[in-house]
Amino acid sequence: MSDLIHPSALIDSQVEIGANVAIGAFSYISGKVKLADNVVLENHVSITGNTSIGEGTHIFPFASVGHAPQDLKYAGEETTLEIGARNRIREQVTINRGTKGGGGVTRIGDDCLFMNGSHVGHDCRVGNDVILASNATLAGHVLIDDFAILGGLTAVQQFCRVGAHAMVGGMTGVHKDLIPYGLATGNRAALEGLNLVGLRRRGFSREVMVELKEVLADIFFATQDDISSRVEAAANKFKGTEAKHLIDFILADGERGFIAPEVRG
Repeated sequence: MSDLIHPSALIDSQVEIGANVAIGAFSYISGKVKLADNVVLENHVSITGNTSIGEGTHIFPFASVGHAPQDLKYAGEETTLEIGARNRIREQVTINRGTKGGGGVTRIGDDCLFMNGSHVGHDCRVGNDVILASNATLAGHVLIDDFAILGGLTAVQQFCRVGAHAMVGGMTGVHKDLIPYGLATGNRAALEGLNLVGLRRRGFSREVMVELKEVLADIFFATQDDISSRVEAAANKFKGTEAKHLIDFILADGERGFIAPEVRG
C-alpha cells in the first residue's frame, strides 16, 4: 500500500486511484469510485457509488460523498456523481448521486468551495468557482451557475436556478430563480439589486455594472406594462454581453418564476 494511504483506510477493489492520491485514516471508499491524480482525502471520509473525483480535489473529515439520493422515488438504480478538479469539500458535507427521474447525474464543476455542513442534493448542477457557505443546502434538481455564492444556512428549493455571479445572503430561503449578477436576501428571498461587491471583485467594468443596473431597473423596478413586455423591450434595448446573459436567463423561463424586489408599502 502507498505511503500516502493510511493502513486503516478501507478501499474496495473496484476503486481506481490516480497518482499521488492521499487517503487518511479510517476513510471508506467503495464501489466504482475514481480518484484522479493528487486527490486528498482526510481521515474519516466516506465515498461510494459510481463517483468520480477530479484532480487536486481535497475532501475533509466526515464528508459523505456519492451515497444514495435522499428521494423516496429512488429504487436503487445505478446513477452517478461527477465532481471536477480542485474542489474543497469541508467537514460533514454531503453530496448525493443523481436519480433516474432527474437524468441520473449530479454534477459539480471545478474550483468550488463547500464549507462545513453544506449539502448538494440529487441531480444538481453546480458550475465552476461556486461557494456554498456553512450549512447552505441545495434540494434536488437545483442549478447553480459559475461564481455564485450562497451564504450560510441558505436553503434552495428544488428546481430553482441561481445565475452566474449572483449572491444569496445568509439564512435566506430561495424559492424562485435568482437572475445572474443579482443579490437576494430575506426569510423568503427578495431581489435587492446587483451583487456589486462580487462584480467588482471579479473585475467587471463600471460600464457593465451601469448597464446591468439599467436592465434591472427596466425589468424589475419599472411599473409600466407587464413584466413580459418589459423583458421584451429590454432584449431589444440592451446589447452588452452581460446584459444579454441576464435577459436570456429570464427568457429561458424556469419552473419556479423569478425572485423579485420586495413590495414595500
